Amino acid sequence: MKVRTVEIEPARVAFLRHTGAFGPALGEFWRDVVAPWMQSSGLMGRVTYGVAMDDPGSTPPEKCRYDACVEVGHDDPAPPPAALATIPGGRYAVADYYGTPAGIGEVWHAFYSEGLPAAGLTARPGPCFERYAADFRADPATGDFACELFIPID
Repeated sequence: MKVRTVEIEPARVAFLRHTGAFGPALGEFWRDVVAPWMQSSGLMGRVTYGVAMDDPGSTPPEKCRYDACVEVGHDDPAPPPAALATIPGGRYAVADYYGTPAGIGEVWHAFYSEGLPAAGLTARPGPCFERYAADFRADPATGDFACELFIPID
């Protein structure tokens, strides 16, 4: 696993929250709730983020929170029913992901347990997130997609 470090600026986002088990439910949330909301709000073609507010390894599945976020301008209001938040800036370890939705959990685990230690990095408190390009596309035949995985580091 190739791990790089980056320094990012804070990003202002509008978000919709999913509460419940991660896994396939998140893909359904993006497809059935988030994408139609983004379309009707004129937010397509922007950078998006998936922010895990809880560690699914230590939080009961029914209590896991996940925010589906889209970048908005500094003065933009949150299109209903969204709320506003800020993706924190700072130093992050980043790994690229390309694969199916079913494989991303295993890669997150490897990033924490193998990638960070091998790179000599230590996670700091704060949310981890996935960042999706403004021109995000999933392969219609396989479901494969690309994103970047971010872990806050000291």
